[in-house]
Order: sequence, then structure tokens, then C-alpha cells
Amino acid sequence: MNTGCDRTFYADQLECLDSVIESTDQIAAETFRIRVAAPTIAAKVVPGQFVMIRFTGRDAPLIGRALAVWDVIDDHSGTPWAIDLIFVRKGALTTPLASAPIGTAVSLWGPLGNGFSTTPCDRLVIAAGGVGQTPMLMLAKEALGQRHYGIGCEASADDGPRPNGWATEVGLVYGARSADLLAGVDDFQAVGIDVRLCTDDGSTGDQGRVPDRLITILDREAASRPDQRIRVVTCGPEIMMRKVAEGCLERGIACEVSMETPMACGIGICFSCVAMVRPSAEEAWDYKRTCVEGPVFEASQIVW
Repeated sequence: MNTGCDRTFYADQLECLDSVIESTDQIAAETFRIRVAAPTIAAKVVPGQFVMIRFTGRDAPLIGRALAVWDVIDDHSGTPWAIDLIFVRKGALTTPLASAPIGTAVSLWGPLGNGFSTTPCDRLVIAAGGVGQTPMLMLAKEALGQRHYGIGCEASADDGPRPNGWATEVGLVYGARSADLLAGVDDFQAVGIDVRLCTDDGSTGDQGRVPDRLITILDREAASRPDQRIRVVTCGPEIMMRKVAEGCLERGIACEVSMETPMACGIGICFSCVAMVRPSAEEAWDYKRTCVEGPVFEASQIVW
């Protein structure tokens, strides 16, 4: 899988820094976006990678929390300066993080993980549920050629700079339990992405689940334009990703999954985030660390 900045271990290239929260916005029910000044991470991160974050100098909570990078923010000269992170307020770290004042000191390490591949396609379809949209805005912008990420790792990349503009169209199928839980929709629409929403209670969009809506779209696209190259990427609850993966496999459509396995260290030491992965049909499955070998895997390799 070509990520454009391949490493034997991404954690060997991480940046560790102490910074401060520059801004905080509530963007949905219990969902927040914070901006953190992190120029060295902002210059290196590619779509699908994440950072670990914790409060500087605090013992509780002791471990950090893995958060996907929502987007990179440039300064007035166009130089990457900060990163935006989105999270749901529900745990020992994210609850106080949501109410932390501007200027609160935080520690970051990253970027971590392998990121999404850049295989060219005619149509990229993103299937996201819950907070699974958080690694996808950067991917959509890159796929449409609107933003070039990972400029800080080009000099040492094994296969040259990470390309951008590798998809003709990008669509998003995004679902949640109810309308008030959908976060960041305006940001996707602002960059020209075809957004299809669905909710369990029917409060907005189609009433139903993401996999069912996705399969309907894929079958319609296959019937109307059978020669187009379609790729699917998905992130969200495991049962959702499994159904998306199975639907794509049945139709011979390439699919990548971004696993949301809970992490403790983020650098491959603790082995708390392993997933069952089978490299090929002829090989036995083995445990792979989501934080190092992932979080993005070929969907067909996951043993659900």
C-alpha cells in the first residue's frame, strides 16, 4: 500500500512537542474541535495519520489519547503551523479537554500510523459512521488536488513526494444515530464533496445505516458507469466497517479500513491495539499493531 511517505516504523519519525490549545469549538452534540500549534507535525502529517495527546505535566489521565488529524492549518505565509483535532467528550481525557481554556498546555507526539494509500481512481467513496469522519477531510482534499500534505517528509520518503489530485470525484456517506451528532458536514460540502447523510432515527437525510446506503450507491454507480474505477475507504464502528468491507468484497471493489482500536502508547510498545490481520488468503492470520502497521489496512486482510 503506497502512502507516499513509507517507513519501516512510522514511530521512528515522530515529533514530540509541548504546545498550547489555540482554540476550541463545539461542532456537534458532545463533539469538539481544538486547534493546537504544532508546526513540525503539521508539516509531516498525511491523511489517515493521528497524534497522541495529553495534558502537559499532569499525572491524570496518565496515558494519552489517539486523535486523528482533521486538517492542517497554515500561517499567513502559507507554512503549516497548526493541526485541528476532533473528538467526542466521553472519557477521562476528552471530558476536561473539551472545557480546557485557551492556552492550556498539552503534549503531542506524532504523526503516527501509515495513512491512506493514493491509488488513482475515478470515484473515491468515503463511508463514515460516528466519529469516523475525522481522518477523512484531509483525504478528500488531497484526492481532489486541493491540498498537498506531508511536505515535511518528502526528502526522506522511499518513493518520492505523496501525490495529490488522484481522484476525479469524491463522495461521502456519513451516518450517526441522530442529526445532532453529525459533525463537520459543512467542511466536506465546502470543498465540493457529494455528501449523503443518514441517521438511525431519520432526523436528517435517509433513515438507515451507512452500509446499506453505500451499497445502494455502489450498485447504482456500477449500473450507470460500469467502467469507472471506484475505491472505498471507511472508518467508524467495527460492525459498520465489517459490513462495508463485505459489501465491497462481494462487488470486487477496493476498500481500505481505518481501525479505531483503543491505543495506550501509540508507538507499538504496549501491544494494546492489535487487530487480527491475514496478509493473503494463503497465509495464517497474525496480530498487527494498529498504531504502527495501521491504522489503515486493506479491508480484505482484516479477520473480523
